[in-house]
Amino acid sequence: MITFISSLILLFLGYAFYGKLVEKIFGINEGRKTPAYTKQDGVDYVPMDWKINSLVQLLNIAGLGPIYGAISGALWGPSAFLWIVFGGILGGAVHDYLAGMISIRTGGANVPAMVGKFLGNGMKQFTNIFSVILLILVGATFTAGPAGLLSAITHLSLQFWVIVIIIYYFLATLLPIDKIIGKIYPYFGALLIIMAMTVGIAMILGVGGHHMAELTLKNLNPNGLPRWPLLFVTIACGAVSGFHATQSPLVARCTKNEKEGRKIFYGMMILESVIALIWAAAAIYFYDGTAGLGKVLATPAGPSGVVKDVTLGLLGPIGGTLAILGVIVLPITSGDTSFRGARLTIAEYLKWDQKNIGKRYAISIPIILIGYILTQIDFSIVWRYFAWANQTLAMIMLWTGAAYLSKENRFHWIATVPATFMTAVSFTYILMAPEGFRLPQQISYPVGIVITLTILLIFLIRIVYRKTEMNLAEKEI
Repeated sequence: MITFISSLILLFLGYAFYGKLVEKIFGINEGRKTPAYTKQDGVDYVPMDWKINSLVQLLNIAGLGPIYGAISGALWGPSAFLWIVFGGILGGAVHDYLAGMISIRTGGANVPAMVGKFLGNGMKQFTNIFSVILLILVGATFTAGPAGLLSAITHLSLQFWVIVIIIYYFLATLLPIDKIIGKIYPYFGALLIIMAMTVGIAMILGVGGHHMAELTLKNLNPNGLPRWPLLFVTIACGAVSGFHATQSPLVARCTKNEKEGRKIFYGMMILESVIALIWAAAAIYFYDGTAGLGKVLATPAGPSGVVKDVTLGLLGPIGGTLAILGVIVLPITSGDTSFRGARLTIAEYLKWDQKNIGKRYAISIPIILIGYILTQIDFSIVWRYFAWANQTLAMIMLWTGAAYLSKENRFHWIATVPATFMTAVSFTYILMAPEGFRLPQQISYPVGIVITLTILLIFLIRIVYRKTEMNLAEKEI
């Protein structure tokens, strides 16, 4: 239990100290008007209180990932805690903060627009397509997951709940952000936080008399799967997640002042890391190690079965049912904003004014239909592609953040280091994954590293070249 409690403390210290450092390096301007005011339209650009924005941001980013991903990642044992803690503090929270704050600085721009501005038009066009695909994949993934849980609880058909959730997604995608999302999310946010806290407290109190393993660097995966790079793709939300970059601009458009950014973007990512840490620890704790956990994950119930066992076993029937409802709420409150983010990204590309409800219909209906079709595909297949696409987008956004900081003559290494790490993760994974090129480790590892170092070198050369041009221009003046 020492490892678990120490990890929690490190996360809170990370927010208090490293979060403050990141804010200082970025250089906030409290007097600058935000897009919530300069572009206020009553639909997507709506000034909202930072407390509401924080809960909206938390629920936007905290889908199935910090629960299902953390449970699956726990198969490698308590060493997974290290990735959640340091990945969250040094990577994920920096990623989310830069995505939100750069969006504010660029008029509420979505990911493709930010990427295009700082990495070039070619990357913008690629990211336009890539981010829309990812958002629709997320929406489909976060329909099938909660629908399955609701079906198990109510004994109503899976298709019934899929249709109910899809209808809600359509309304949340279409209507102004403060009409549904801004009103119900605070309540869902409270449920989410209470759920995580009760599971964490139950473990600390030793409910059930289970044993919590302490930190070891030994690979405890019962299937012998390598940590690199599988662990770093399996646990995305809760450590580093590119999906968050698509969500931060939604809240950036509702943020009243830049000083609120650290609480909303950096802080909510740290809170998501806390949620992921609790679920990873609970999975190890409840089954007294990774062997028992592996047996449950190998069944058709998968992570859903673990959630049911852990919540009912630690919290009893009433508390367990409430916790399961919280798990259902999480993906739904990420799925709705995924489709909304897809609408806004497409609208930005087409230059369609979203005050016009007809144009909102024209985009919303096709993406919702595509999302529904994807729910008919095997959930595990959709999840695997989502996981890799998720980390690849995180890589792109971190490089965008590094380029922005460099252009502003700020300390870009706070983004460059995690960007380099995520580049290695993304390329190595797709080279060896079953859904990728299926190359052996002996080839995937060195090739992934060579690609990563090449990209880093190109980035650093561009920085030197830009600074040289600026110095020459100053001399001519």
